[in-house]
Amino acid sequence: MLAVTRHLSVHEVLQVIVRAAAQLLDARYAALGVPDDEGSFAEFVVEGVSDDDWERIGPLPRQHGMLAAMLRDDAPKRLADIRREPEFEGWPHAHPVLKDFLGVPIRDGADVLGIVFLANKRHPGGFTQEDEDLLALFAAHAAIAMTNARLYEHNRELTVVAERNRLARELHDAVAQKLFSLRLTARTAAALAERDAARTVRELAQVERLAAEALAELRAVINELRPADLADGLVPSLRKHAEVLDRAHETSVRFTGDEAIVLPEEHEAVAFRITQEALYNALRHAGARAVHVRLGTEDGRAVLQVSDDGAGFEPDDDQQNGLGLASMQERAVSIGARLDVASAPGAGTTVRLEVPL
Repeated sequence: MLAVTRHLSVHEVLQVIVRAAAQLLDARYAALGVPDDEGSFAEFVVEGVSDDDWERIGPLPRQHGMLAAMLRDDAPKRLADIRREPEFEGWPHAHPVLKDFLGVPIRDGADVLGIVFLANKRHPGGFTQEDEDLLALFAAHAAIAMTNARLYEHNRELTVVAERNRLARELHDAVAQKLFSLRLTARTAAALAERDAARTVRELAQVERLAAEALAELRAVINELRPADLADGLVPSLRKHAEVLDRAHETSVRFTGDEAIVLPEEHEAVAFRITQEALYNALRHAGARAVHVRLGTEDGRAVLQVSDDGAGFEPDDDQQNGLGLASMQERAVSIGARLDVASAPGAGTTVRLEVPL
């Protein structure tokens, strides 16, 4: 239960519940389904089935057969052979064969948060009444963990909205007003250009000053941005960020990562920031068609790579400072990490960050 309740991400809580339930009752297979309002499941987490097998099984199950019966009856089910039950409707071709079955609803008052069920107990004889009582007790604690995680995520979403509103106000108050002044000054300079050269020069100097101030204000706001989604952990945050960029740009942005990688909070924040900067460069400056973000482990280190097939550049060229390479290096050094940038004109760019585990 300590393992379940220490997580604050709903998805992580579901995964730990399923894994712990399978270990607790010595079941080969375990699953937890969270129903939605459309006759399917919002989430369906499994244990004992490989990723390849799960992909062959197909889409998430619908609320039919035994799953629908459990949602409707709101009571535990303990069966010697699920295949002999009237509600049994079969499985997809790649689905493992289930026999002895134990399912318990996870309830918060009158609401069913989900169903946790186990199948194929490893020891002969199937599931017992003691197993059912134990799983029911576990489900009661799991309901608390799921509710807490949902409340935490909801509170985090409210925090993100408040932060966005604050940034919007700062952008309007600081940057937008300076840009408005800059525009009026530029108009004045244009109007005076032909008849008062000296005043035109003064007005253009004012334009330059306002532009510099607006840029400084904008950078200050950008520097205050925080990767709020890191509450879910580095891997989910990077995956979500890549998905957003993939939808927003014509460039293909993909992410692959090891879910087991967990870094200290400061290290995760730096890794996320460096990834943001590398992706920004690839999308805005490199003209890349595809960008791939990878997170894995190598020789006791977490290795994060951002690779693109864009125009590339000469890393030793001082004119490339505008790409934020110095800032990325400073961030990496601040946590004792190593940052390497491999690039050449016409050969794309790979930013590689190595963080000690």
